[in-house]
Amino acid sequence: MKNLLLIGCALLTTCVISGEVEAAEPGWSPVIVATGDYRQQLEKTPIASRPYRPFHFYGNTVRRMHYRGTPLPAPRDLITTGLFPLMARTR
Repeated sequence: MKNLLLIGCALLTTCVISGEVEAAEPGWSPVIVATGDYRQQLEKTPIASRPYRPFHFYGNTVRRMHYRGTPLPAPRDLITTGLFPLMARTR
């Protein structure tokens, strides 16, 4: 009986570990209005793979639904959105 339990646990662990791994969630970009080459690059990238950007409500919501399963921003998103414009001004 113990052997069957160990085999079952081993199979379950193998299935969980070898399951399909999704791509990592994209990071944040401080660029609010993309221009030039960066804009062209963004337009060629699928919306779920683009970086989050401040004030881009539709695209950010689509990415949150894709990666997290919820359209609501997490507290870290609100903090990051507030900090990026400040960081961009100091550069």
